Amino acid sequence: MHPHKNPRPPLTAKMVIQAVGKVLRKSKTKPNGKKPPAEEKKQYVEPEFTKIRVLEFDLKELVVLPREIDLNEWLASNTTTFFNLINLQYSTISEFCTGETCQAMTACSTIYYWYDERGKKTKCTAPQYVDFVMSLCQKLVTDEEIFPTKYGKEFPNSFESLVKKICRYLFHVLAHLYWAHFKETVALDLHGHLNTLYAHFIVFVREFNLIDPKEICIMDDLSEILCSPLPTPAPSTAAPAPSPSSQNHVTER
Repeated sequence: MHPHKNPRPPLTAKMVIQAVGKVLRKSKTKPNGKKPPAEEKKQYVEPEFTKIRVLEFDLKELVVLPREIDLNEWLASNTTTFFNLINLQYSTISEFCTGETCQAMTACSTIYYWYDERGKKTKCTAPQYVDFVMSLCQKLVTDEEIFPTKYGKEFPNSFESLVKKICRYLFHVLAHLYWAHFKETVALDLHGHLNTLYAHFIVFVREFNLIDPKEICIMDDLSEILCSPLPTPAPSTAAPAPSPSSQNHVTER
């Protein structure tokens, strides 16, 4: 799958450059693309991996609405940036996310189904689902009637609901990356970028209430770790243990 392109420039270009550079500098040795066994699927909450970040700063200060900046413009700029960065992050492991390795779009105990414009529910493979997500997001963020880039152009009344829709779908992609492809991401030495991107995204959607907490609670263990400041050298604390119900119950969305 090739990354979808969008004309709106990202806010954190440094992260994009670093991520691309890391991939281009990797040797020809590649991960095997197999899904990790069940006992390894929470590898992403282990301290040795969660402590790896690209940038260390207060994410709250990064996402808060600046003075004299229109709220919709701020949401548009950040949403477009997250679309670009998450699409790029997924593209680094897309060759390992196939119809054979990922026969359904899963994350933790949840299976995501795609709903078309008529509301028809379809079970699809993870790469198909991600392609639907990225195609829809690209269509929306490049539509001048929805994400206007010209001065004086008004945002539509449906803008906030569409931003929420985009963020919800982008969260599904991030959750799948951690759940099914964290092993490959670590092998590519890109988990620091993924951690930073995920934390930035979660702090942003929480700041503006863009995703229902019930939707993102499946990743709360990781969110609480990554969205907290990195601890100073001191006795380490263990990652919160997932509840038994979240491990054994399969949810369909």
